[in-house]
Amino acid sequence: MANTTSAKKATRKIARRTDVNKARRSRVRGFLRTVEEAISSGDQAAAAAALKAAQPELMRAAGKGVFHANTASRKISRLSNRVKALNA
Repeated sequence: MANTTSAKKATRKIARRTDVNKARRSRVRGFLRTVEEAISSGDQAAAAAALKAAQPELMRAAGKGVFHANTASRKISRLSNRVKALNA
């Protein structure tokens, strides 16, 4: 248990940030799930639309520090390649 006042405050801040980050991560996962479902159904138009909606969410999460920027970019790149492959 934290002893000093500043350590107690830090624990409260960490708990608040954790809740916010969990919500952001969960939101991004939901967007990614819709893209995955559209890809698995084979619907290229729906997959492209879902990817277009997921991209800003992923980058926003990366900007807030929930994901590393390279991780978000990698996910977007791999998903967009899979969406493009549906057309071929």
